[in-house]
Amino acid sequence: MSLRSALCAATALSLGTAGAGFAETITIATVNNGDMIRMQGYSDHFTEETGIEVEWVTLEENVLRQRVTTDITTKGGQFDIMTIGMYETPIWGNNGWLVPLDDLSEAYDINDILPAMRNGLSHDGTLYAAPFYGESSMIMYRTDLMEQAGLDMPEAPTWEFIRDAAVAMTDREKEINGICLRGKAGWGEGGAFITTTANSFGARWFDENWTAQFDQPEWKEALSFFVDLMEDAGPPGYSTNGFNENLSLFQQGKCGMWIDATVAASFVTNPEESTVADKVGFALAPNHDGVEKRANWLWAWALGIPAGTNNEAAAKQFIEWATSKEYIELVAANEGWANVPPGARTSLYETPEYQDVPFADMTLKSIEAADPTNPTVDPVPYVGIQFVAIPEFAGIATQVSQEFSAVYAGQQTVDEALEKAQAFTSEEMEAAGY
Repeated sequence: MSLRSALCAATALSLGTAGAGFAETITIATVNNGDMIRMQGYSDHFTEETGIEVEWVTLEENVLRQRVTTDITTKGGQFDIMTIGMYETPIWGNNGWLVPLDDLSEAYDINDILPAMRNGLSHDGTLYAAPFYGESSMIMYRTDLMEQAGLDMPEAPTWEFIRDAAVAMTDREKEINGICLRGKAGWGEGGAFITTTANSFGARWFDENWTAQFDQPEWKEALSFFVDLMEDAGPPGYSTNGFNENLSLFQQGKCGMWIDATVAASFVTNPEESTVADKVGFALAPNHDGVEKRANWLWAWALGIPAGTNNEAAAKQFIEWATSKEYIELVAANEGWANVPPGARTSLYETPEYQDVPFADMTLKSIEAADPTNPTVDPVPYVGIQFVAIPEFAGIATQVSQEFSAVYAGQQTVDEALEKAQAFTSEEMEAAGY
């Protein structure tokens, strides 16, 4: 190589290295829910404002949980931001696995985050993940089918009303199922739904001595009720249906009712996505007759930064942008107030334009009705509504949810599943030292 060629090559390498230094890139792992996909579409705005490039790894919910858990426990370093929730955040924050978000800018207004969301994403008063959106669960129902059935949906119905209404709205010839509910295995999928259902029947995962409770009559009553309801009025193959599958069924007009995350309301009422957009009503999640607890959960999909990232400053910039008031206004300006990420900020529910959104009030009522410190009828030693906030829960509940899904698929009986759940949970908890 000539001297001139060598100098040119060295100059090119130097410029390339300098350019790479300015073109910082962060990698974000997220779930394939509609609001997260919408956030990806707007991330070019962030790049234009900051010069920071964003790479996305978008995964189905169960896969996301596995990937981020494996990465953070092994210090794999694949991600600069992880989409996590109220279960992982306090545990991982306590373990020192997440970067504290205790130095966000004054303009971000951390005190505007709804107390339920801020508390659920904190450990010892320190925020470890910022909520992109918050949710509870509620009933979404077809007002036209309810009217055809000669029924009026109460604001706070019982499971007994829901069962009767589901049967009345079912029309197998027209492929209309009276109700669509999660049966998919996974602690955060079908496992979350059956746990809240069980809470509303007076069941609990553990008693005050951490003894598993699947051998108690409340669990049998709850699980049997769920199975009978879905056999009578649910869609075929419901054992494999999670949030996204049921969302699709409802939008296609194939569900009379759907009890699921409040965040789904914007999708089922969007005329560009839903064939029944103008025929949807909302009500609180049901309770079993005579039991005070309702079957609603509390959750936030939030953005956290794994400790050890090389891009901490850039990651915090993105989190401030994506969970800010300004991001909400950006979405509202482009897609309308009904499509902004809900349930995270107090100021959203004080905005006159958002107060006119048909599901805003019921979403806030559902969130405020959920108490993770008092999730069951009888006392329990844990915090969490659709989960138990201990490190062992994810593994235990995934296995238990698989046993329940086998019941939904007709592969075993309710009694067999509960017996296996009791034995497995007891063994794992004993091994963990409880």
